[in-house]
Amino acid sequence: RIRPAFPGDGRGAIRAGEPPRGREFQTPRRADDDRRALSGRRERPSRTGRPDGGHVGAAGSQGPSLGLRFDAQVPSGGYRWWYVDALSDDGDHGLTIIAFIGSVFSPYYAWSGWRDPENHCAINVALYGKTASRWAMTERTAKAVTRDHAHFAVGPSTVSWDGAALTIDIDEVCVPMPKRIKGRVRLWPSAMTTRSFELDPAGRHHWWPIAPISRVEAAFERPALTWAGHGYLDANAGGEPLQKGFAGWNWSRASLADHAALLYEPIPRNGTTKPIAVRFDKKGRVEDFTPPPPVTLPGTLWGIKRATRAEPGGDVSVLQTLEDTPFYARSVLSTRLLGREAPAFHESLSLDRFASNWVKMLLPWRMPRRTF
Repeated sequence: RIRPAFPGDGRGAIRAGEPPRGREFQTPRRADDDRRALSGRRERPSRTGRPDGGHVGAAGSQGPSLGLRFDAQVPSGGYRWWYVDALSDDGDHGLTIIAFIGSVFSPYYAWSGWRDPENHCAINVALYGKTASRWAMTERTAKAVTRDHAHFAVGPSTVSWDGAALTIDIDEVCVPMPKRIKGRVRLWPSAMTTRSFELDPAGRHHWWPIAPISRVEAAFERPALTWAGHGYLDANAGGEPLQKGFAGWNWSRASLADHAALLYEPIPRNGTTKPIAVRFDKKGRVEDFTPPPPVTLPGTLWGIKRATRAEPGGDVSVLQTLEDTPFYARSVLSTRLLGREAPAFHESLSLDRFASNWVKMLLPWRMPRRTF
């Protein structure tokens, strides 16, 4: 069983870096406030099902340290990524950034026979907003990659951790329209968790919600854009191609005033689905809660099925579809969890769709590969 260097002591947390003096972690706005800022069009769920699943135990992998470990070994066929998302305080802007070793959604990695993950690295950047939406993901070979315990560079973009904050310096070009994304994003965790989760029955895929409650500042030269808001940081790692372990999944993180609630529902190839439902406070303390009933959300234009879980009595809806692709969808939801209405980042992934040859043939148009 391949165990990535993730922490796994079960319940603890450590204090992490604080944002610059004078800044406070702000309470996210109510869901109906974000509804006005993000979208006026509402998409309704088609049904609410019965609850299933229960509390998830303190599974996790053993790891030598709590560092982000950009130098961790990735086996052939495996992967490792670090994921950041954030929404601005005014609800007008959002972003996601994913740094990949062994890019799991790379047709080039698949065509190579899933060999040499170091030769298939990328930093994916997506900016969302009414006037500055951009998306870039350029895959690069091993000779364009440098990494150590605290730094990871892929071509001109870098990710670094100084023990207090994660700094991401971005210099990417969108395709097919060659628009530039250049700027810096900084993330200050309120605390870092020490709990990680096995996502599949065989224990080959792991998820570490590193800092579910964070403060983020974004400052871009191109496009000219500066904002601050609440954010999230996690990491995933696995010892085999993602599509070998899963048919897909639904994932979401909701901001609940002084807590964050995360739902993760992987669909494994073998074994039964075991939804994960956990809440985190600003000190990094983790508490399981019973997964609420499933809710079917409207599908996307590409036919990707979307689902989540939410408590009865709430107004669960898709506020905005941020990404609608042939194999995944990223959305902002209005949902109800732990007795509160809340906005939530949401992702639905179909790995069966990704595995199809026609999808792999489309991807190079949005995701070029550079050998320098």
